[in-house]
Parts: sequence; C-alpha cells; structure tokens
Amino acid sequence: MTFLSNLSWRYATKKFDVSRKVSSENLEQILEAIRMTPTSFGLQAYHFYIVTNPEILAKIQSVSWNQPQIGTCSHLIVMCARNDLMQAKDEYFDAMSGGNSEVRTSLAGFEQMVDSFIPRTSPEWAKKQVYIAQGFALAACAELQIDSCPIEGFDPVAVTEILSLPTNHDIAVMIPIGYRDSSENPRSKVRFPKEVLFTRIGE
Repeated sequence: MTFLSNLSWRYATKKFDVSRKVSSENLEQILEAIRMTPTSFGLQAYHFYIVTNPEILAKIQSVSWNQPQIGTCSHLIVMCARNDLMQAKDEYFDAMSGGNSEVRTSLAGFEQMVDSFIPRTSPEWAKKQVYIAQGFALAACAELQIDSCPIEGFDPVAVTEILSLPTNHDIAVMIPIGYRDSSENPRSKVRFPKEVLFTRIGE
C-alpha cells in the first residue's frame, strides 16, 4: 500500500484487540518518527510517556470518559508540552554545540533570537508543537498498518497525578496504539472534496 492509501485505511479506532501487541521494532519506528518531527526553531519542547501497565491504563481510562481504547490498547503515548521553555532552549543549544563553548558562541545570534521570542510566546505555543508530533505519529502508525486514535477527552490533572508527571510537563494529547478489535465496524471515511478545502491563488 502507498502512503496515501494507508492514510485512507486508518481511522480512529475505538477498541483494540488486547491479544495483539505492537512489536518493539515497530514501536521504535513510531518513536523515531516522533523524534524526527520538525518543530519551531528545532527546540523539541516536549516529552512523551509510553504506558503499557494495565493497572495504570485502567486508571487513566477511568478519568478519560471511560473510553475503551485506552484500556485495550497495546501502548498509550502520552504527549506533553514543556512549560520550562528557557530550560528547553538551553538543553537544545547544549546539544547543538556538543558542549563546546566556542561552537555555542558561534550560535549566539540564533540563540539571542530564540531568547527574545520565548518571553513573548504563550503556553499554547509548545502544545502546537506537540500536535505536529502527533501528526507524524499517526502517519507512522498508518504506514506500519498499526491502528491509533488521538484522544483529547481526559482530565489532564488526574492523568498527571496518575503518572506522577513533573510540573514542567503539560499533557496535550494521548494516542493509544494497537490493532483493531474484530468487533470494530468503522464508519465510512468522510472528507470534504478538494474544491471545498483548497483555494488556489496565482493560477
């Protein structure tokens, strides 16, 4: 199947087959797709938690409108935005310079630009970066014929407590992944035609 046909194949799976698990190899490919996601300035101001413990998944499901995909999935990817952007920036420039002070100095113009941006941005900026990573994760799952379902319907405070997340990580979205249960009967995919979605300017 081609990439576009895989996108047509995927849908927001509501219940997974609990007997089938995503292999370590495929999981690593999905995580690599997330890692390679493009972000503003390249900062990658986010962090991800991969949850597999059934008891923890059951607790998260209970504070997520009891959505069954959480309790039946193979892996739950909890996607968090960082709210300590200056710290994230320092870590990024440390990585970019390899810890070399001379290289870091050569990046001063770029770093000053980022320094001036961060105080003027809103907490939602980092969450927007998370959603780019979400798109890459969903596409990677589709490419591997692994089912997924992005979820925003949950109590972020409760999930934060369940996972004992650090205060600099704010949950944006969660993605359960796995393989669709045989009882699943997805609706036909509905998408607006190109004529409705796109306006061509300059042709």
